[in-house]
Amino acid sequence: MDLHLHTPASADWAEPDVTFLDWLYKAEMRGLDIIAITDHNTVAGVARLREEVERLTWLEQQNRLRPQERRALDEYRRLGEKLLILPGFEFTATFGFHILGIFPPETSVRELEYLLLKLNVPPDKLDEGSTEVGPTADVLTAYRLIHEAGGLVIAAHANSANGVAMRDFPFGGQTKIAYTQDPHLHALEVTDLESRSRRATARFFDGSKPEYPRRMHCIQGSDAHRLNRSPKDKHQLGIGDRVTEILLPEVSFEAIKEVFEGNDFARTRPYRPTREPYDHVLAAREQGPNIVQSFHESMTRRGGRLHAVLADVVAFANAQGGTIYIGVSGTRKGLPTGVDKPEEAIAILKQEIQRKITPPLDVTVDVMESQGRPIIRVVVPEGHEKPYCLDQTHIYVRQESETSLAVRDEIIELVKQSLPKPEAPPAEKAKPEPQPTFDPSPGDRTDPPKVGVQILATVERKGVLYHTLKDLRNNQVVQNVTRASARKLWNYAISQHESNSLRPEDVTWRGNIGLWRQQKRAGKVRYDLVQRMPDGSIEVYYGVTEEGMEGPWRQFLPDDESDGK
Repeated sequence: MDLHLHTPASADWAEPDVTFLDWLYKAEMRGLDIIAITDHNTVAGVARLREEVERLTWLEQQNRLRPQERRALDEYRRLGEKLLILPGFEFTATFGFHILGIFPPETSVRELEYLLLKLNVPPDKLDEGSTEVGPTADVLTAYRLIHEAGGLVIAAHANSANGVAMRDFPFGGQTKIAYTQDPHLHALEVTDLESRSRRATARFFDGSKPEYPRRMHCIQGSDAHRLNRSPKDKHQLGIGDRVTEILLPEVSFEAIKEVFEGNDFARTRPYRPTREPYDHVLAAREQGPNIVQSFHESMTRRGGRLHAVLADVVAFANAQGGTIYIGVSGTRKGLPTGVDKPEEAIAILKQEIQRKITPPLDVTVDVMESQGRPIIRVVVPEGHEKPYCLDQTHIYVRQESETSLAVRDEIIELVKQSLPKPEAPPAEKAKPEPQPTFDPSPGDRTDPPKVGVQILATVERKGVLYHTLKDLRNNQVVQNVTRASARKLWNYAISQHESNSLRPEDVTWRGNIGLWRQQKRAGKVRYDLVQRMPDGSIEVYYGVTEEGMEGPWRQFLPDDESDGK
C-alpha cells in the first residue's frame, strides 16, 4: 500500500498533463493494492476523479458515450475494482507540521471539505492544493478532529521536513512527546523504515524510551508528486517508490484501521519487491533485549527455561507490555535455533499461561519465520489488573533488559496502579493547547537521564549498608536495598557507590554535566553520568544507556553509526 500520494490537484505536482487515469495506471503498474489521495489541504483531486467517473457514467446512461470514452469508463471501473482507493488529504497544521487524514472510500467530498473548514483551512484556499494556507488548527486538535471524523491519523514524513518527530528541532520535549504519543494518532510515516541505524525513527518509537512509552506503528509512503522518480533528484519519488506491505484478512479500510489500532507491529513492513522479505525477528535481534522485548532460545521445562518465559510474560504485563521471541538468541550472531513442532509448543505455552498466571491475561501467540526457522512470538499487553503473578506468589517486574522478582516498594506501586482513581473535580472550560516554546533558556539544572539508577541515601545498620534507590525511568523510589539483595543494575550502582569514590577531576565535564565512566555490560554500553548542582553537590546517575540520553546528555555518545543499508 502507498498511503501518501499527491495528484495534479496539488499545487506542487511536478508533471503537467497527467490524467487521473494515468495516475491509476501507474499505481497498478507498481503492483499496489491500496492507495490514498492526499493532496495538500484539499480534496479537489478526490472530487475531480469522482466527477470524471460520474460524467462518463451519465453519458453511458444517455447512450452518448464515444468509443474513447467507453474505453476510459471501462478502465476506471476495472481499476476501481482492483484498487482500494481511499480519499484523504495532507493537512498543514500550526508551525507547518504535516498530517495525513485518510478515510473510508465511501466518504463524501462534502464531508471532507467540511472537516478541512473545521481545521481552519480558509474557504478560498480549499481548491488550491497549496502547503501554505495561513493559520490553521494546532497539531493535537487536528489529530482529534480527523479521528473523530472516522479517519486514520498519520503524522506525515515524521522524521524529516515538516515532521512532528524531527530530531534536534528547537521545541520543548513535552511538545514532541505530545505530538508523537497522542491517543488519536494512529501511525508515523517515516522515511528511514529500513534503516539499521541506532537513531532510526522506528527504533526510537519502539516503546523502550521512558518519555515515549507508547510503541508507534511506523509505515512508509512515497509522498509522490509525480508519476515517476525524478532523474535529477532521487529523493523526488514517484508513485509506488516507497511502499508498505500490510497483512490484512481482507483489503478494506476497516482492516487497515484494525491493524493500526492493535498492538501487532509485525503486520506491517517495508515492501521489498526484489529482495528478501523484511525479517522482523532479525530486526528485533539487532536491537537486543530491552524493556519491551526479550529472547529465549528454548522453552523446555528442564533447566527452568519455560519458567523464564512465563516470568517475562508476568513482567511485561506488570509494565507496559512487550514481545517475547522463543527459538532465537538476543544477539544477531548465528542462525536462530528455531522451535521444533511450533504448534505443539504454542499449545503448551498457552496452557501454562492460563494455568499459572493470575489474574487471567490475554496474550497473542503465533509463529514467525526468521532465516528459514520457525520462531514463536508472544505479544503481551499491558495488564489492567496489576500486579500479575506466577504461581500465585511470584511477582516479576521488568527493568531494562532484566526480569526480576519485585521488591516491596515495587509491589506497593503496582497495587496503587490498580486502585480506583479518585473522582475528578468538575471539568473546567477547556484551555487552548500550549504551543511549542522555541529556544528555551537554559536553567541551572539539567533534567536527569531517563534510564539508570540514582542512589539518594545510604544508612548503616549493624554493619550493613542500606540504600535508597531511584529508578530514573519511572522515578520510582525503592528503600532498604543492600548489595546482597540488589538485582544486576542496582548491584552495579551500589558496588560503584561503596567502592569507588567520585573524584571531580576524573569527569569529562561539559558545563555542569559530565561523563564519569563508560563500559560495556551484557552487550550494551552503559554510562555513569554526573551533574553538579547549584549548591555545589554532585549527583551521580549509574548505568545509563543510550535510550535515556536525550537533550544535552547526547553529547557524550559516540558519533552515530552508518545506516548499514
